Amino acid sequence: MKISLFTDGLRDMSFESMLDWCAAHGIDAVEIGTGNFSPAPHCAFGALVESDSARAEFLGAIAARGLSLSALNCSGNLLDPDSERRNHTQQIFRDTVRLAETLRVTTVVTMSGCPGEPGGAARFPNWVTCTWQPEFQPLLEWQWQEVVEPFWRETGRFAVTHGIKVALEMHPGQAAYNTRTLLRLRESGGEVVGANLDPSHLFWQGIDPLRVIAALGEAIFHVHAKDCWLDADEMVLNGGLETRTGPPRTWEHCIPGEGHDENFWRNFAAALSRIGYGGPLSIEYAGPPADARDGIEKAAALLRRVQAK
Repeated sequence: MKISLFTDGLRDMSFESMLDWCAAHGIDAVEIGTGNFSPAPHCAFGALVESDSARAEFLGAIAARGLSLSALNCSGNLLDPDSERRNHTQQIFRDTVRLAETLRVTTVVTMSGCPGEPGGAARFPNWVTCTWQPEFQPLLEWQWQEVVEPFWRETGRFAVTHGIKVALEMHPGQAAYNTRTLLRLRESGGEVVGANLDPSHLFWQGIDPLRVIAALGEAIFHVHAKDCWLDADEMVLNGGLETRTGPPRTWEHCIPGEGHDENFWRNFAAALSRIGYGGPLSIEYAGPPADARDGIEKAAALLRRVQAK
C-alpha cells in the first residue's frame, strides 16, 4: 500500500514546496483538500474546475516529483439544515466529483452529513446518539427516510455518472459513524458509496477497527492513517462522548503509534491486505502545527515498517 499524505497537515507550505517536501521524505502520493472542512491550502479550486491548463499544471507538478494523486477531500456536512451552508457544501462536493473525473482520480473523500429536524427552521445539525428521550427515535427515522437516504440515492447516481467512488469518513456527528450506519447508507447510495476508514474516530467509540475492516471488506475505498490516544482514567470516569475542547479530555487525536502501538498498526495493515485493499494509507496529521513535519515523518516510517515482509 502506498503511503499518502492528506496535505492539509502541511498547510503552512506552498503547493510546490509541499510536494518537494513529500518527495524528499518518503511520501508516495498526496490527498488534496478542495474545500468545506478543509481550508484547501494546496488547491486553487476555482481555477482547477474551470481551466484545462490549470489542471495540467497541477498534475504535472505532482508527477514531476514522482508522486501520484490518491484522492480529493471535501469533507463537510452535506445535509446541513442551514440552507446557505448546505448549498455551499453540496456545490463544493459536486464540483469536486466533476474535478476528480477530469483529473482521472477515482476517489472523493467526504462525510455522510447530519440533518437537523422537521419544519425547515433548524439551523444546527442534530446528531441522535441514544434511544431515549422518546422524541429521538422519530427524529432519527425522519432524518434517514426524508433526508439522508433520498440524498444518497441521488448522489450515488451522480457518482456513477462521473466514474467516482465516494469514500465516507465514519465520523461522530454525522449520519454514518459506525459499521452499521455506513452499510445502511451504502444500501441507498449503491456500490460507489463506501468508507474512508479512519480508525481514530472508531477507537473512542469503543469500536475495534480490525473487526470493521473484516465487516466492510470491499466497501473500504480509502484509509486515513490517524491514531487516537485514550486517557484510561478519564474514559472510566467520563466515557468517550467528549465535549471539552482542552485538557483534561478523554481522548486526543495523534499520529500512528502514539495511541496504539506498532503491533496494532502491523495488524491493521495485515487486515487490509487480507480483504484485498490496494489503496493508500493516507496520513492525516492532527497534532500541533509546529510538530507537523516531524510527526508526518514518524508516521510514514512506522507505516513502512508495518508493511515490511
